[in-house]
Amino acid sequence: MKTTLALLAAGVALLLALPFLLSQGLLNAAIQMLIAALFASAYNLLCGQAGMLSFGHAAYFGVGAFGTVHAMNALGGAGLLPTPLMPLAGAVCGLAIGGIAGWFATQRSGTYFAMITLAIAELIHSLAPHLKGLFGGEAGVSTMRMPAWGFRFGSTTEVYYLTLGWVLLSLALLYLYTRTPLGRLTCGLRENSHRLRFLGYNVHGLGVLVFAVSAMFSGIAGGLQVVSNESANYVVFDPALSAAVVLNTYIGGVQVFLGPALGAALMTFFGYAVSDLTRSWLLYQGILFVLVMMFMPAGLAGLVGTTARLRQRFGLARLLPVMALSIGAALLLSFGGAFAIEMLQRAFSQDYRSLANLQPGGGWPPIQFLGRAWLPLSFATWAVPLALLAIGGLLARFARQRLRTLAQREADTPLAAQAAPLTERTGGAA
Repeated sequence: MKTTLALLAAGVALLLALPFLLSQGLLNAAIQMLIAALFASAYNLLCGQAGMLSFGHAAYFGVGAFGTVHAMNALGGAGLLPTPLMPLAGAVCGLAIGGIAGWFATQRSGTYFAMITLAIAELIHSLAPHLKGLFGGEAGVSTMRMPAWGFRFGSTTEVYYLTLGWVLLSLALLYLYTRTPLGRLTCGLRENSHRLRFLGYNVHGLGVLVFAVSAMFSGIAGGLQVVSNESANYVVFDPALSAAVVLNTYIGGVQVFLGPALGAALMTFFGYAVSDLTRSWLLYQGILFVLVMMFMPAGLAGLVGTTARLRQRFGLARLLPVMALSIGAALLLSFGGAFAIEMLQRAFSQDYRSLANLQPGGGWPPIQFLGRAWLPLSFATWAVPLALLAIGGLLARFARQRLRTLAQREADTPLAAQAAPLTERTGGAA
């Protein structure tokens, strides 16, 4: 417990110090990471804790965004809702629309529930471009942050601290919710809703409440997005945003409270860092999701917990070789896969084919990658990723065998300890 609190305190201290460590561009990225973390945590209340998989949660993020932008234009950052409190408008809108949508969606469960949430989101996404008075059409709706409480909110640093404050407060409230009897009933929806109904609880009403609370915090995330960008466009209703929050939540890990926040922050940073380097960054994101679901179903946060349990079980000294082999395998497999993907992407791109058509005879010109030219039809070119993948696979196999050996030795130790007294009593006789 003390270790967890120490890590949380260190994390908050690091977040508070970020404006002094990052450039303005990276600070904007940090704001988007915080918003994505809150959105994923709000979604995890519905999906991870209540066990209700929604494919349309971008609807409530978008409703919160447009509710906030209209409140900013109507109130001008004064009165009951000054600029620091503007995300409350997003919370109210998300809660209201989420309650209505949740009443319909929770009439069914499982696949039918997921399809209803998707249908509601698609309905809003289809209507938004046509309701120009409400959603502003293709141009969207613009606004401006107004001074309040002695702050001008004209700098990225002030917006960052405002976003950080709202995200920390929202995460704290979501965590407190999980510690209440209502939070434990929410987990009961996931484990066995029929038993709750048998015990006399209103399962449908509970589902509507959880749906509305999740939508409310999603609306806060949408409101923070508007405060940051000073505009809202119907693009916030795009199904890609709903898909992204599902991916981020499961990559982070739905079984750990801060897992979705971690996954969303890392994947948002991944998008910022990689999108300028390669056109295939969405493919990498999809591959990462598939690998996590196949080999780490508990997510990245679950991997951290598993490593901690293995360290406690085997000791750090015996676990270090396994960790070194695993990290080496992951790096080699990542480099080998990225090399092959980037070469194939360049070889099949329209720009490369146009360049090839300009060559005499329409041959295959060299591909510039990693500071040198690679011949697409040369065995040496493809021997590089094959070698990296092969060595990485071998290291992964050695790491697994090493871990199995440690487990076998641990299992044999109690047997040996039990056999020793018996040998002493029999005088070593067979």
